[in-house]
Amino acid sequence: MQLSVYVAKAQEVYEGLDMGAAIDLMRQGFIAMQQGRIDQPLRTIVRSHLSSGFLGMMPACIDMPEIYPEPLYGAKMGTLFPDNVRLGKDPHQGCVLLMSGLTGETRAILDASSVTALRTAAVSGLATDMLARPDASVLTLFGGGHQALWQLRAVAQVRRLSNVFVITRSAPSAQHFIEEAQAYLDCPLIAGVSAQEAVSQSDMVLTATSSATPVLQREWLRPGTHITAMGSSTPASSELDGPTMTAGRLFVDRAQSTRNESGEFLNACKQGYLSADTELNELGAVLEGQAAGRINNEEITIFKSLGLAFEDVLTAAALLSRHAAQGNGRVVEL
Repeated sequence: MQLSVYVAKAQEVYEGLDMGAAIDLMRQGFIAMQQGRIDQPLRTIVRSHLSSGFLGMMPACIDMPEIYPEPLYGAKMGTLFPDNVRLGKDPHQGCVLLMSGLTGETRAILDASSVTALRTAAVSGLATDMLARPDASVLTLFGGGHQALWQLRAVAQVRRLSNVFVITRSAPSAQHFIEEAQAYLDCPLIAGVSAQEAVSQSDMVLTATSSATPVLQREWLRPGTHITAMGSSTPASSELDGPTMTAGRLFVDRAQSTRNESGEFLNACKQGYLSADTELNELGAVLEGQAAGRINNEEITIFKSLGLAFEDVLTAAALLSRHAAQGNGRVVEL
């Protein structure tokens, strides 16, 4: 018996879902998770001395008929190879699989790198929209890679940017990033200033690096700043130090994941800045009115993003659902 399976490569993923739609999709997803319509365990990480990267397996089950008519099992089988940046390749590779939650039949296979870039940026855009001051316009962006570009596009979707400071490891990488990003933005992108100088002038700070050590300091932050930290996704990496993690209220994609997988949170606990019972406000709870978002314009807000399996599955489901109308991707017979 033949099986019809939707297949989408990277460009077809990007063409199938624009950033505004992706942010709205993530908003729906966090609400659904809060309502109990998404089920997902913690991710499984496989490391080997035979490889410089690692394999992550992120499964979830979603029941969102407003997106796709049947429940779906899904999983991202993704790898992370940080050194890919030097090769001109995306550090994130792999595929996203969708299977029917009714029969188990395979429904779709999608490029994971593009799905990851789109959904990760969309979650940052959602968090920025929810937590940054409405008048926030100056951004410091740490990172100059593929994901940083998508993060910048997402922030620009929800706030009118007046200046963007770009902090990278080298002047050439900053210049290359600015040349690429300028095609999407109509505001100045500024390099060549210190991280401290940039952060002290910013309303928003976004970290999109592979750094194993903190990239900013608490004393650089001015009142009312919003921070999104999304570059680190394992206990071994950390973009924010303990003092910065205590600078304001903490918001997360999922508390269970943060307590088990976030290097920033785990390190801050080990150092005595936070504890296992520190309040972690989930985006879904804020969206459902079960937790407060930003309280005032002086408050510092910190969103720690790890990335959740449902984000990949939901993005793939939306692309599968849109395929009939838009024609992005193709159907193959297996």
